[in-house]
Amino acid sequence: MGTRHDDARVQRVIDGFEQLAPDALDRLGEFYAPDARFKDPFNEVQGLAPIRAIFAHMYVALREPRFVVHTAVVQGEDCFLTWDFLFAFRSGPPVTQRVRGATHLRFGADGLIVEHRDYWDVAEELYEKLPLLGTLMRWLKRRAGS
Repeated sequence: MGTRHDDARVQRVIDGFEQLAPDALDRLGEFYAPDARFKDPFNEVQGLAPIRAIFAHMYVALREPRFVVHTAVVQGEDCFLTWDFLFAFRSGPPVTQRVRGATHLRFGADGLIVEHRDYWDVAEELYEKLPLLGTLMRWLKRRAGS
């Protein structure tokens, strides 16, 4: 947890993501607005309860998921973060996997997140890591590159 930022809104978000744990999900309202919008490659929701449900599902579906934020760039109400998401699949050996991604956040006048959009390559960062699907995805990638 080494990324520091002098913008209090951004530091609150970085700390919140890096310290996220199942027992901390009720504190998401400390940095998300009640009607915030959230979008990633699998979900598109609005409101604190659906956002909380996405993070709660993460702890059910994966073993020891956590975020490590590397950079934060802020311009006005917009913030762009780069991060690693570390986890292990529940099935199989507890091998740590890494997804590299980025997030665009937009803050409201009260300093809370009103829009959260994650960007990451599902094929490269996730599907290629799955046993059977990974073999197919790597083959497709090789064929497409020929």
